Amino acid sequence: MSGPKPFEISKEMVWEAYRRVKANRGAAGIDGETIEEYEQNLKGNLHKLWNRMSSGSYFPPPVRMVEIPKPGGRGVRVLGVPTVADRVAQTVVKLYLEPKVEPYFHDDSYGYRPGRSALDAVGCCRWRSKKAAWVIDLDIKAFFDTIPHALVMRALRKHTDSKWILLYVQRWLEAPMQREDGSLVARDRGSPQGSAISPLLANLFMHYAFDAWMQRESPRVWFERYCDDVVVHAATIKQAEYLKDSIARRLKQCGLEVNEGKTRIVYCRDGQRKGAHAHERFTFLGFEFGARGALNTEGRIVDKFLPAISPQAAKEIRQTVRSWRLHRRSRHTLSDLAQDINAVVRGWVNYYGAFYRSRLAKVLNAINVYLVRWAMQKFKRYRTSKLRAWRFLAAAARREPDLFAHWAAGVKPTGMGSGSRVSREAYARF
Repeated sequence: MSGPKPFEISKEMVWEAYRRVKANRGAAGIDGETIEEYEQNLKGNLHKLWNRMSSGSYFPPPVRMVEIPKPGGRGVRVLGVPTVADRVAQTVVKLYLEPKVEPYFHDDSYGYRPGRSALDAVGCCRWRSKKAAWVIDLDIKAFFDTIPHALVMRALRKHTDSKWILLYVQRWLEAPMQREDGSLVARDRGSPQGSAISPLLANLFMHYAFDAWMQRESPRVWFERYCDDVVVHAATIKQAEYLKDSIARRLKQCGLEVNEGKTRIVYCRDGQRKGAHAHERFTFLGFEFGARGALNTEGRIVDKFLPAISPQAAKEIRQTVRSWRLHRRSRHTLSDLAQDINAVVRGWVNYYGAFYRSRLAKVLNAINVYLVRWAMQKFKRYRTSKLRAWRFLAAAARREPDLFAHWAAGVKPTGMGSGSRVSREAYARF
């Protein structure tokens, strides 16, 4: 096509969108095309996409449906995987739209926003839990599957009158999902998890459905929201019960449903708040909040209401470590093993080690246990003596203390056998 296009979309923005999609990688969509295959004719593919988007003739293909089992056998989470080209197109719209809506978002909204992270939300929740004795742990049922399209578009029109943005967002919302057997599932609500534009649309919808409403109706009430994961603070149980009911009514007005079985009021019990309640712990973004021993300003151990890696997150880490089968890799060296696992372990340390790190140290010591088993398989002289294998690993940690990411974080083998668990040095450094 030649001549002026109905919509002004810069080629530079399409190129930047491709760069971000490439950096995020991701699985192939219904066409089976990977990012590497898309790059074989990169210039032609990007030009074709720009041409179609600029002319208004771009129609997104169906989204590949992927079912991910939820932890503990609690059903499945449905993800939608767009094609590579569709991810680039969605990222183009996101790059244009995000600067328009970002300044309006609430300060207590943390999910998928530039310059904000899940750890920021957990840290804020930790501080506020010290000040307010009660928490509403809010769970929204099937959030991404039930967002009303009409309300999403209504919120979108408040921030842009760009016809091409409105056109393509509407088409993405209505694009069907394709099952593994090839059958199509029509959608009249929801925005699939896994697409590039869904988190931004979800934040925009929740800004009006929850954040702005809370600011208007209960301006003095604290909350932290990470997309659909919400914690609300209250001074008394009476206030918590009122807020829980009023929030449920508000979300119902917006087409959402509170999961009554998972939404609960929690008492933030600690050394000073000594009351009792049916629920005294809650989980937020992979951290379990509850009473834990910690040093006070006088150097005494007292109960404080603090976050630490949740039991479910710890279980998933142990399962991942087990799946590596380090003890079976007897042909590899310690350096080989470190190279294979360090990036993942470093991510665990940086995230779950941000709060109450000694709990994570106990989890990561499982890696040392598998490394001892590796040594017993690799070297005949350690095959019949686990203690000598522990001493071998401890000597290796002294020679190269930063070889493994968890060693660098202080979770080193002590040479005293598996009963030593985590060394005093680990606790000191954590």
